[in-house]
Amino acid sequence: MKHMTRPALTAAALLAGVSIAATAQARPMTAEDVAKLESVGTVAVSPDGTRVAYTTASLPDVTMGEDNGGTTLQLMMAYGPNNERVFLPEDVSVSTVKFSPDGRMVSFLWSKGSEDRAVWGIPVDGGAQVKLAAVKDTGVRSYAWAPDGSTLYLLAGATPDTDRKAEAKDGFNAIVYEEEDRFNRLFSASVGNDEIDAEPSEITVPGYVTSFAVTPDNRYGVIESQPTPQIDDTYTSSRVNILDLANGRVLREVATPGKLGDIEISPDGRQLSMVAGVDINDPAATTLHLVNIADGTYRALNEGAAEATGDTEWLPDGRLAAIIDKGADTMIRIYSADGTMVEEIDPGALIPTSLENGGSERMFVTANSPQHPSELFALDSGTFTRWTQHNPWLAQIDFGTQRTMTYTARDGQQIEGVLIEPVGGVPSGGAPLIMDVHGGPEAHESNGWVTGYSNPGQVAAGQGYAVFLPNYRGSTGYGTAFAKAHQNDYAGKEFNDIVDGKRALVDAGIADPDRTGITGGSYGGYASAWGATALSDEYAAAVMFVGISNQISKFGTTDIPMEMYNVHARKWPWEDWTGMLEVSPIYHVDKAETPILIMHGAEDTRVSPTQSYELYRNIKVRKPDTPVRLVLYPGEGHGNRMAAARYDYNLRMMQWFDTYLKTGNRNAALPGPRPELMIEEVSED
Repeated sequence: MKHMTRPALTAAALLAGVSIAATAQARPMTAEDVAKLESVGTVAVSPDGTRVAYTTASLPDVTMGEDNGGTTLQLMMAYGPNNERVFLPEDVSVSTVKFSPDGRMVSFLWSKGSEDRAVWGIPVDGGAQVKLAAVKDTGVRSYAWAPDGSTLYLLAGATPDTDRKAEAKDGFNAIVYEEEDRFNRLFSASVGNDEIDAEPSEITVPGYVTSFAVTPDNRYGVIESQPTPQIDDTYTSSRVNILDLANGRVLREVATPGKLGDIEISPDGRQLSMVAGVDINDPAATTLHLVNIADGTYRALNEGAAEATGDTEWLPDGRLAAIIDKGADTMIRIYSADGTMVEEIDPGALIPTSLENGGSERMFVTANSPQHPSELFALDSGTFTRWTQHNPWLAQIDFGTQRTMTYTARDGQQIEGVLIEPVGGVPSGGAPLIMDVHGGPEAHESNGWVTGYSNPGQVAAGQGYAVFLPNYRGSTGYGTAFAKAHQNDYAGKEFNDIVDGKRALVDAGIADPDRTGITGGSYGGYASAWGATALSDEYAAAVMFVGISNQISKFGTTDIPMEMYNVHARKWPWEDWTGMLEVSPIYHVDKAETPILIMHGAEDTRVSPTQSYELYRNIKVRKPDTPVRLVLYPGEGHGNRMAAARYDYNLRMMQWFDTYLKTGNRNAALPGPRPELMIEEVSED
């Protein structure tokens, strides 16, 4: 891969750069900037509300010569606005951060060296981390504190299969597909002695358990369970169970019909807040329910509303706070214990994503905005105070103007999206436009931070592009009916909505009709492939990521066939072979004039990389003059995890659009197979 190196920097020059950067003229955002972004991850608040433990999520900055790797979660402690410190060494990447019930310790999951992942803790007043609980020969996947702090409940991996390990060592490592599921196990471990509990006690649980919590009186466990570990069961068969901790018996099941989201226990232990789907065909868990723990009955609080519920949190006085997405905007709503709405809090330009109880008058919120990724905020009496600033260099960036935009689709339906204008404004005649289409489609774009390794966002705006992120039919945030509006209509109204968005932007003078491109991942990749084939007249360039090209073979190669039936197709392929083929991009390759870059994780189980092979091969054979390239990422699945693969993707995406979209020349020569990397060579002195 081609590198462009820069001069080595001394420590003095680096320090000088800080003062220069502080006064430097604003500059556009780059792919190298995206590679070094940090964001706030999980948050835990001390019982007295005086401090917040949280993680920062970041990847190695490969543009600065750091070794390639995945996301690192650094433990931090915050005490007030701009008053935080690193709480563990940089090489200790942790997850599942909690405070002990007495507030004296922060606990977390960590794998020390080659050891299995275990529960560790570190005193809040300083000291070394110590191992609190572990399960022999297997890692701990999640854990929960007993309210009195005497016990840790551990959700651990399956019993080690020593026979299978021995067979594999001898070369007998065949995999029997979907017949060798291994189930989690639940344990209780005593806490408080100088040494960890060497033999935690196993608790019998039903099926494959994915989460565990304990009621405040320590009588019941609240578990999420499904029949098998398969992802289709997560979508269709995950249920809440109430477990008697005294005897390990399942007392009752909360018989929800669809998907499950956030579940929280009320302070008095009598209720659960449960975000769930309203039926098996509901594309997403977005409706807020209250559950009576005593009998398992539940009732919806906002069913049918044009909104979606995200994270929830019970407050000490029994009120319930919930994040509510209303299209591209977000608010915080407060309910009384009986489910009556008390108030709504407008966060202004912020998009809240998680809530944590901070005491009687305070909550802590993670939120992003159009000009920064997720940060930590305190919410007091309706006022948001920012506590953290993890990317101060963003103050140097010249951002394109970002706003929501609503337009009317061809059948009269109102569609909303998020628009980023080019830095410096829209030129006469319109700007080159990138339609950035989200996946799912049971997801939605909020008017917050929308720039990432596969999302052109502000990087494209800095290079003169307009970017539009449409919440087309099938998106969440507009109610269940809107989320179901795309069902049994593959590539119909949903993708027409995207074209209608382009036309609205052209009519508004924002977009150049001859220089509009399309990109997206997963279902957004399907939209991109459809745009490059069936709708090739509309798009000058396309970048498809982990996308669908053949709805018939997709069904036979995915790990979510029931999900496809329940919330997308609403029919089986054999009920309409021809219809399924006609909504497949490969069927329309005869129209494919749009240059298309196809990228895929080589180990993707959700959308098989064979979907990309099929489209690539059909275009190469049937339309040999149409520019096409297929890029595979070894070791990656349904989206890139590693820093180098993400940076590489970002560069390739923008290089493709620069070659074919910005110029408007569909016949331009293919760019080189390796993008030009901008790698700093920093002196080790």
